[in-house]
Amino acid sequence: MFQIEQLLTSRAGQVHNLRRYLFDTVLATVGALFITGIIYFFQLYLHIPNITLVYLLLVLALASTRGLYAAILAAVVAFFSFDFFLVPPLYKFTIAHTEEWLALIVFLATAIITGQLASALRRRVTQANRQARETRILYELVQATNSDEDLGHQLHIVAKSIVDVFSTLGVRDCAILLPDKQGKLTLQTGEQKKLSADEDAMASLVMARAQTVELHDVPFAPQISPVHAPRAIVRSTAALQKTRRYVRMIPLMMGQKVVGVARLLIEDDPRTFAVGKNLGAERERSVPNMAFFWTFLDQAAAVIERSRLRSESMQIELLQRTDALRAALLSSVSHDLRTPLSSIKAAASSLLQEDVSWDEEARRSFALAIEHEADRLNRLVENLLDMSRIEGGALKPEKEWYPVEELIHDVIGRMQPLLQGRTVEMALPENLPPVELDYLQIDQVVTNLLENALRYTPASSPIEIGAHVKGNEMVICVADRGPGIPPTDRERVFDKFYRVLGPQRVAAHATGSGLGLAVSKGLVEAHGGHIRVENREGGGAEFCFTLPIRETKTEEIER
Repeated sequence: MFQIEQLLTSRAGQVHNLRRYLFDTVLATVGALFITGIIYFFQLYLHIPNITLVYLLLVLALASTRGLYAAILAAVVAFFSFDFFLVPPLYKFTIAHTEEWLALIVFLATAIITGQLASALRRRVTQANRQARETRILYELVQATNSDEDLGHQLHIVAKSIVDVFSTLGVRDCAILLPDKQGKLTLQTGEQKKLSADEDAMASLVMARAQTVELHDVPFAPQISPVHAPRAIVRSTAALQKTRRYVRMIPLMMGQKVVGVARLLIEDDPRTFAVGKNLGAERERSVPNMAFFWTFLDQAAAVIERSRLRSESMQIELLQRTDALRAALLSSVSHDLRTPLSSIKAAASSLLQEDVSWDEEARRSFALAIEHEADRLNRLVENLLDMSRIEGGALKPEKEWYPVEELIHDVIGRMQPLLQGRTVEMALPENLPPVELDYLQIDQVVTNLLENALRYTPASSPIEIGAHVKGNEMVICVADRGPGIPPTDRERVFDKFYRVLGPQRVAAHATGSGLGLAVSKGLVEAHGGHIRVENREGGGAEFCFTLPIRETKTEEIER
């Protein structure tokens, strides 16, 4: 079948060329005889001896529009018609004077040379125009694909460009198929939303064997011989039809690797889009070069490969950042984890010493130290767990109605061992409305803010905590009289593992993992609020966070 189609294609090309040559023959002959008739009718040869130059205009016109064959034929017809009708003796192919022989021969040579030069110039101009057009199209294509990082949009641009540029070749639709994680080919672009069973089998075959395959309007059973070329074409009996609608699957190659498949829907004579076939000269001038078509497919393959490399680069960068984060986490919390563990170990070891008799006060002191360090260790672990849930998107507040003032009193009471020697001023107006919140999470936020104030302020400085309603939000603030926060660090204090250290800070107390404020921000935002920090007049910093207030019925609150 493939040999039969080659024969049909060869014969069809011969018919096309024969028609073209016949038209050129008629045009050149009629044009030359028409000029000869005008010269004969008006007897111009007797008055204008160089009237033969008029024939050169016809030769130039045919050479620049029809090609070399028409130009040379016109020159030959002009030579013989001029001799027969205008040069004495008339109506005979003989010339009485030698100088007329010489003039006619010079004319014929001049016409042939002129036709060859004009035809060659025409071909060069056509080639230059085509190259300029192809260069401009490719530049616009590369610029459009490079200006967008979305793979789907990039492939859509390439596919649309193929349809626009190669519509003269019968391309009606172009789709690009890419393998998913399971290796199944899926459509990325094109008007068709789903592949048929035959097309799906074809696409898998093309992906596996890196061979171009065609499917026509008849049932398809793909059969490809390994001896065929890498881009061999498998055709069905529908190839005998002159005009048809068929699908061509072409592998998108990046080196020796197939990165995707291009699906072309073609509605034309298949000879006009046959890979490796020579088109007629006239048809070749009206359609893009086939090498230009493969450049489009190479661009699609490059886009796919570039996206894959970018994805791999992002994964590598993510792994590097994860490793860096893990190293920073271990470096940051290792000391904070060891400190309470060391204290717990020392207190417990002391209590277990059998050769020492501890009084009741000493035993109580060791027990309180163990409890204090265990609470400290527990808060650190809670911060780590909360941060992991925040970053993983698994933080789901379990909200219930609760009075804010009671929550603040609970935190102050629990932190009394840490607040000894501190003046804590509370500004809690009466009749504060209850707020829908997750008690444990907001308790953690207030605890972290109080610990931050204790850690970065002098031991004798007071701490203020208050709450008030502003619009439809409950605002809770923790303020201190420490050195404040430099403006350059104000936006970064809520970053993970970030601690403000410097001459203006209280270095003796500047310890911690740098997670407390980051966790507080995540917990507050999970409740739909926001947190901020500002320096106070007279020194110190004030951390405030908001919680949305939703109107509720009294009986709902009581429940």
